[in-house]
Amino acid sequence: MSANSSAEVVSLPTDKELVLKVIPMPADCNANGDIFGGWVMAQVDLAGSVIPARYAKGRMATVAVNQFIFKQPVRVGDILSFFCELSRIGNTSITVQVEVYAERFRSQGRYIKVTEASLTYVAIDDDGKPRPVPKD
Repeated sequence: MSANSSAEVVSLPTDKELVLKVIPMPADCNANGDIFGGWVMAQVDLAGSVIPARYAKGRMATVAVNQFIFKQPVRVGDILSFFCELSRIGNTSITVQVEVYAERFRSQGRYIKVTEASLTYVAIDDDGKPRPVPKD
């Protein structure tokens, strides 16, 4: 993750849906004191699945991480806000954009974008095979 400390303070998006808020804890950090990138990725996967679940109406699986950018490090105690937006619905798949903003523990009320990603989920049947996304 980037060690750039000159993070730009931004406003939270108003055109995307807040789907998850979480606070990383000491068990989630690496030897440098930053949160593991893999932990952030797992949270993004959870957040990214919220909107597709409304459309899939059943089982679904993550099939692609199309893009994943760590813009700033995440620290223990940050309040992370995960915003999601639907970008595409295909025959069996749904793609979403996820943006993650950190509210630093010591400067609450100020937000910086720490991660952005694009993920694709596929609707699956009981055998794990792709199935059509319901159109209703």
